[in-house]
Amino acid sequence: MIMRQGQQLLLPARPLFIWSSLLVALGLNMLQNMGWWGRAAWAPDLLALVLAFWTVHQPLRIGMGAAFLFGAAIDVHQGALLGQHALSYTLLSFLAITIHRRLLWFTVPSQALQILPLFALTHALELGLRMATGSAFPGLSLLLAPLIEALLWPVVSVLLLLPQRRAPEPDENRPL
Repeated sequence: MIMRQGQQLLLPARPLFIWSSLLVALGLNMLQNMGWWGRAAWAPDLLALVLAFWTVHQPLRIGMGAAFLFGAAIDVHQGALLGQHALSYTLLSFLAITIHRRLLWFTVPSQALQILPLFALTHALELGLRMATGSAFPGLSLLLAPLIEALLWPVVSVLLLLPQRRAPEPDENRPL
């Protein structure tokens, strides 16, 4: 693949780091749901954010199967309609895989703008499924969740790519 000028060559991502970051995001999502604000409509879905990141950056390792399993785990934890999050995470993963080659050519802030519709679509799908089963409308604060997730995209990008940026054998004479 031809790289943009100034783009740093990254080391391969370790599978243990990928899966542990997804498990940490799952744990943070579960803690967030039990925290002070409970299941607030405006709260970002951290697991969806990390799942979209790894689906974009490592589509051969993290795909729709992992998205479905993590979605089912969130459904069981929240006591939600079984398959609601599984379907939305699977759709998010599918859409992220379809745009991952194009998305990686842009800067990180541009990536955040382009991934915003994917987050909005997955939240709209979850809302539609909830409303179809008779739940009440959570309010317009639901519109804040995809915006917050898109704003967190650069932070997650920096944090999750940090282990790949180090040199395998540091040497002052080698620019990589």
